[in-house]
Amino acid sequence: VTKPPMGWNSWNTFGRDISEDLILQTADAMVRFGFRDAGYEYVVIDDCWAEKQRKNGRLVPDAEKFPRGIKALAEEIHARGLKLGIYSCAGVRTCQNYPGSFDHEFIDAETFAEWGVDFLKYDYCNLPKTANGKLLYHRMGNALRACGRDILFSACNWGEGESYRWMR
Repeated sequence: VTKPPMGWNSWNTFGRDISEDLILQTADAMVRFGFRDAGYEYVVIDDCWAEKQRKNGRLVPDAEKFPRGIKALAEEIHARGLKLGIYSCAGVRTCQNYPGSFDHEFIDAETFAEWGVDFLKYDYCNLPKTANGKLLYHRMGNALRACGRDILFSACNWGEGESYRWMR
């Protein structure tokens, strides 16, 4: 029996109030209360984890929220037998106005792989008016396939553009 990807996402409970400590406390609770053993393996950091601007074309973790960076956090999550997820968006900006992956899909996928990320929640806010959602999701899918790491792609676009026909 194949199980669906299961885990925890920071958004609905904490919104933008996230930090390295919160993510590690959540991972510890998932282990302590048996969620990991029940199959919940992903700890996903949602929107608002990055600095408001890219540096040298790359996404950068917010230094106050994630002082040791995402790579160090991923190593700690992996040491607990869990997998780390992160958030980005197909648009120019995320839903909360942080840098999106539009036109940066390959560099972002490479960055996530370098950090040890295992899961990408990919949202659908702030697309340019002429953007094609199907093309953007396929472009990020190709970027993830080319990044050298197995990263689960969790595409979130609210069913726009008959995504049920092409998302898989």
